[in-house]
Amino acid sequence: MLAIIAAVAFFFAFLINAAEISTNDTFTSTNVMLLGLTLLALHVAGIGSGWGVRGRRR
Repeated sequence: MLAIIAAVAFFFAFLINAAEISTNDTFTSTNVMLLGLTLLALHVAGIGSGWGVRGRRR
């Protein structure tokens, strides 16, 4: 789930950069890209990847 949100954040960062949209200092394409990288790192670390499959203990 976090990987999908990261992909959307990367897309928004690309649009802001490609269209040269002027935004305030907190909503720049670099900040959105860093947010996407943070979400992607959390996904790779296993946070937000869903429930783990657990086998039965016998």
